[in-house]
Amino acid sequence: MTTSVDNSKKPLAAIILAAGKGTRMESDLPKVLHPVAGKPMVQWVVDAVRQAGAERVILVVGHGAQIVQEQIPGCEYVLQEPQLGTGHAVLVCKDALADFEGDIVILGGDGPLLRSSTVHDMVALQDQTKAAATLATSSIPDPTGYGRILRTNEDRFAGIMEHKNASPEQLEIQEVYPSYAVFNSSLLWECLEELQPNELTNEYYLTEVPEMLLHKGHSVEVVDNVTPEDILSINTPQQLDIVESVLQARVQTELEQAS
Repeated sequence: MTTSVDNSKKPLAAIILAAGKGTRMESDLPKVLHPVAGKPMVQWVVDAVRQAGAERVILVVGHGAQIVQEQIPGCEYVLQEPQLGTGHAVLVCKDALADFEGDIVILGGDGPLLRSSTVHDMVALQDQTKAAATLATSSIPDPTGYGRILRTNEDRFAGIMEHKNASPEQLEIQEVYPSYAVFNSSLLWECLEELQPNELTNEYYLTEVPEMLLHKGHSVEVVDNVTPEDILSINTPQQLDIVESVLQARVQTELEQAS
């Protein structure tokens, strides 16, 4: 679902989760600083949200916080310590955004294939429908590791099920959540204050917030046309090589189209 509604009147902030160590990267360098197609992977995400209209960009930092701030200038930085999950990572930004009223887009810093057009589509649909949250989803052949999108019998969004908690039937779902979401700021903070830790991991999952919003009587919308290639994230050197190839090809195509 793609819309093109002018959302310029509504302020937009971005929170990019960049606190992880990235132990599978086999490097002491913070994961989000590994270079991809000429710049740190998180810089691609920062650039995309700025191009989509984000007036404020907050990086949630943790491992290697100082070097991340040095190499990714021009953002605001919030320290997540200890690291208690994605919901906690967003909640630690509440004070920094205490004076902000508008929409907040939340993304991972390890997905450099994100396109600014995807962020724009989510924000535009959020503005058009006055939803409490708008998610991006993609349908992929191998959804292993991703949160699965649950839908009602009427094909409306019903929730996100983390891979590790999914039933065998839910594991067959191919529509996944690539960790892109836009939230109404005041409703986001309200839910995060009420969020409880997961019984298995003792972490706070941001993925539970959309379903909480539904239970409170709010609407949650979905942009479900994200190209599977665009949602690739980086957790290993092998995945970095794959994303590098995709980004290099994309940059080359853009150069050819511009010439």
